[in-house]
Amino acid sequence: MGVNQVNGTEMYQAELQNGRIGVEPLLFTQFPVATMATTFSATNSVTDSAAAGTALATGKKTYNSAISVGEDKNPIETVAEKAKKAGKKVGVTTSVSVDHATPAAFYAHQADRNMNYEIAVDLTKANFDFYAGGGFLKPDKTYDKKDAPNIFPIFEEAGYTVARGYSDYKAKSKDAGKMILIQEEGKDPSCLPYAIDRKSDDLTLAQITESAIDFLTKGKNKGFFLMVEGGKIDWACHGNDAATVFNEVKDMDDAIKVAYEFYKKHPKETLIVVTADHETGGIVLGTGKYALNLKALQYQKHSADGLSRRISELRKSKGNKVTWEDMKEFLGEEMGFWKQFPISWEQEKKLRDEFEQSFVRNKVVFAESMYSKSEPMAARAKEVMDQISMVGWVSGGHSAGFVPVFAIGAGSHLFSEKIDNSLMVVTCWYIVEALIISNGVPVTSIAVYSSYSNTLCFNPSIFSMVVISSTCLLSWSL
Repeated sequence: MGVNQVNGTEMYQAELQNGRIGVEPLLFTQFPVATMATTFSATNSVTDSAAAGTALATGKKTYNSAISVGEDKNPIETVAEKAKKAGKKVGVTTSVSVDHATPAAFYAHQADRNMNYEIAVDLTKANFDFYAGGGFLKPDKTYDKKDAPNIFPIFEEAGYTVARGYSDYKAKSKDAGKMILIQEEGKDPSCLPYAIDRKSDDLTLAQITESAIDFLTKGKNKGFFLMVEGGKIDWACHGNDAATVFNEVKDMDDAIKVAYEFYKKHPKETLIVVTADHETGGIVLGTGKYALNLKALQYQKHSADGLSRRISELRKSKGNKVTWEDMKEFLGEEMGFWKQFPISWEQEKKLRDEFEQSFVRNKVVFAESMYSKSEPMAARAKEVMDQISMVGWVSGGHSAGFVPVFAIGAGSHLFSEKIDNSLMVVTCWYIVEALIISNGVPVTSIAVYSSYSNTLCFNPSIFSMVVISSTCLLSWSL
């Protein structure tokens, strides 16, 4: 999540108000301290999530794909591990899989981010109190593709209660000593659904944040550290899907509101920091006409992935005999084309040419991005929507662009200058130690949010700090 993902979301929210020009502020952009951060890794000018997550978790730079190990492959202690050693409760949560790069960087130590099974085993070694996310990618296969004992009995033997869904969490949390919250049985373990695709029974990032704070503060409160990642902003940016990106940023803001309510109870002792581990996509707001038409994005009913699934369903329902009129009606309902706004001759030709290729000649070449594979018609429809809304993209990968930093609360002035991502945790620890010395009381909480953005929250008896990122949210209460 870079500065334009945030700015674009606020401008989009404004345009929804009868086309108003300007911004409709998110909660976290109203924090009194704002700056920017650099994100390069030890070996690349453009970081990946593993190296960036390691920098945020440890304060050390490393090579791309490393999970909290140095260039020498030796483990580096994380801020979450330090908190646990200090006797605090610790939580690591995400909107993607629990063994994904950013959350893994706070509890695991592996040479490669794709070592999902080995990372999951490290979860029990870290012995943190609360984990949450979509699920686990490889619960019974090692990195070298060998069969391995299923990870869930290992979790249970280590004393963890596994809750599947928000209702299951509420039923089990009271009696649980340690908790792993994932999606309900049968749902995608790789991630929560995009906000734009969400159904009423889907687990949300706000529910995860609420559950984490609830669990980490129950009983004798010795303070806690919490990392919350809103990881699907990055995924939507990899797919160059503007409507989905802006909905994900807003969804992360809704999760931040939950942490902010905690902050309001302890305003003198709590610090909230919002940032990101890197920018993705090189999104551009304006494509040369000195104008934007972001309000058109409101008529996109699903993510590009969701649209792809709907197109596949259309194929099946019509017995692979979809007509151009069928497709026009479908895109009118799903994207607003022709029904809510006109499209140009060139834009209709792009769609018609793809229809002829995919539906008449049946030559279907799926469009692929980092985290998705979609019907080519869905990809073309997304491109037309970009043209209409006047949003551009540089690539489907990460960039070295600055990421935003927003802060509020105790010690937030220390984030008022340009900073590197590796200094975030160092600064947070400095604030915690300074407060302990000056106030003579223990820090009670720290929280960090991220989506490929991050939030840290620490709270002393309360001192709390929250760092929020489009990749992760961290919160620590000592």
